[in-house]
Amino acid sequence: MSKMRLKKGDTVEVIAGRDLGKQGKILKVDPVHNKVTIEGINRARKHQRPTRALPQGGILNVETPMSASSVMLVCTKCQDPTRVGIMYLDNGEKVRTCKKCGEVID
Repeated sequence: MSKMRLKKGDTVEVIAGRDLGKQGKILKVDPVHNKVTIEGINRARKHQRPTRALPQGGILNVETPMSASSVMLVCTKCQDPTRVGIMYLDNGEKVRTCKKCGEVID
C-alpha cells in the first residue's frame, strides 16, 4: 500500500471518470481504502426516510468517495495538476513539493 500524499482541504482535479476535468476541495480522506471525498464531485442520489433531524425526507444529492488515483493535486503557484514530491528542509522538516515548478505546497 502506497502512502497518500493528499490532505483534507487540498484542491484537486479529477483525471478519470465522469467528472473528468472538474476541480474541488477534499472534504475527507480515507487512507486505508485509498479514497477521497471531494466537494461537488462524484455526487449520487440518496433516498432519505424522514427522521427527526430531517423531518421532510426526500431525495438528497451526496458526495461519495472516489479513488485517490483518479485525482491530481493542483499546485497553488502554477495552477496545474501535478504529481507530489517529498523534500526534506534543512531543519529536518518534511514537506510536499510540486513536481512541475518545485514550489513547496505546504
